[in-house]
Amino acid sequence: MNTQLPTTQEVLKRKVAYKVRIGQIHEAKQNLEAERLRNIEINNKEVVRVNIIANIIDKFVQEGEKKFGSLSLDDASGQIKVKLFGDDIKKIETFNQGDTVLVIGLIRSWNNELYLTPEIIKKKDPAFLLVRKLEVEAETPKTLDKSQIAELKDKILAMVKNAEPEGGVNIDKIIMELKEPPTTINNEIKKLLEDGLCYEPRPGKLRYLG
Repeated sequence: MNTQLPTTQEVLKRKVAYKVRIGQIHEAKQNLEAERLRNIEINNKEVVRVNIIANIIDKFVQEGEKKFGSLSLDDASGQIKVKLFGDDIKKIETFNQGDTVLVIGLIRSWNNELYLTPEIIKKKDPAFLLVRKLEVEAETPKTLDKSQIAELKDKILAMVKNAEPEGGVNIDKIIMELKEPPTTINNEIKKLLEDGLCYEPRPGKLRYLG
């Protein structure tokens, strides 16, 4: 029976590689452990590995005794470097400035600079830059300002009033029709209940009290 424990690298590779944009990496909260980067927080997720799509804007390779290579990446939201050491520099020998690439790698930090240690680098069609932008925007929690919150509250109340002839409206229907974050809608419904403008004849259904 093989009782060999997985290496730290193997454990890290099992972590989810979250699809993000470079700007999110730099804006994220950094969690440290013994002054070393443990992870970053993006959308309430602890992120160790990332999956990004970006353009190569610079390439550097240093041969000799201390082999080193790097790619500078830009996806219009920010820039970050991919760094490789030793024989790993072979991973970037076929890539050039101007290429669009998908990179899956681990987030590292050195001298207050965040960079990526790549596991996978693949050339992609430039159209995937827009695809990734839309993917990330769809997953990012939406926040509303005060005027939008007030407008949402009015819309919820109007739906409740209009549904009185039918004996009220289901909260699920409100969420489906208004297409705003469910947590935000539920918060505004809670305020309407607390203000005595609505009541719940049964869980999940609202009626107008006025």
